[in-house]
Amino acid sequence: MQVRYQQSSEAVRNMNTAQLREHFLIQDLMQKNKVTWIYTHYDRVMVGGIKPVSQKVLLQSSELLKADYFLERREIGIINVGNKGIVTVDGKKYILESLDCIYIGLGSKKVVLESTTAKDPAAFYMISTPAHHRYPTRLVHLANALATPMGDIENSNERIIYKYIHDKGIKSCQLVMGLTLLKSGSVWNSFPPHTHDRRTEVYFYFNLQDSNQVYHIMGEPQETRHLVIANEQAVISPSWSMHYGCGTSSYSFIW
Repeated sequence: MQVRYQQSSEAVRNMNTAQLREHFLIQDLMQKNKVTWIYTHYDRVMVGGIKPVSQKVLLQSSELLKADYFLERREIGIINVGNKGIVTVDGKKYILESLDCIYIGLGSKKVVLESTTAKDPAAFYMISTPAHHRYPTRLVHLANALATPMGDIENSNERIIYKYIHDKGIKSCQLVMGLTLLKSGSVWNSFPPHTHDRRTEVYFYFNLQDSNQVYHIMGEPQETRHLVIANEQAVISPSWSMHYGCGTSSYSFIW
């Protein structure tokens, strides 16, 4: 498990490209049969990924969490960005097609992730936050998520925002989760540019070909920086930071 410590806006002003990538960019999330976790000191958010190919994978606690099992004091949201997969929570199986989301609440003791076939595996992207109240496990299919069209093709930002875990959808303690799908020909996201003083966000970019990239803009509004993002990479966005981007093609991202 990697650990990322908080960085102030003042410190970021003096960082070079390598330092920005070291502190904010998350790479190599989707490894075969191995859960990758990043523990951040931004609101104690954890970012994870797994591509279970040939075996079932159990979510386990670690010494850092000081917990007997992973969700003893946490909650988690999982979106499948691969092919069909199965998430088993305390013995109950949930089938996740591509872009389906499952929320698993505080106190769930055994969470197992697997693919239905090794040839076309699932790929589970995960966000976990501390929790103080137990909400029930819920599965939401993409077709049932709250969908909000935004932007237009004239401004190259036509997109649909799908909300899964939010105040009018799946209930949670702290976690908010959804995804944005850009239409073909659109490349800009999160306009107008803004910050979120109340919370940390993490952006996971996917549906990019190997030859395409996203330029993620971060930093203070009056002094921005950028990170070059490849497919299935994520970026940590502190509450004081801008967050918007432009791709060399259309793409999707989870927030």
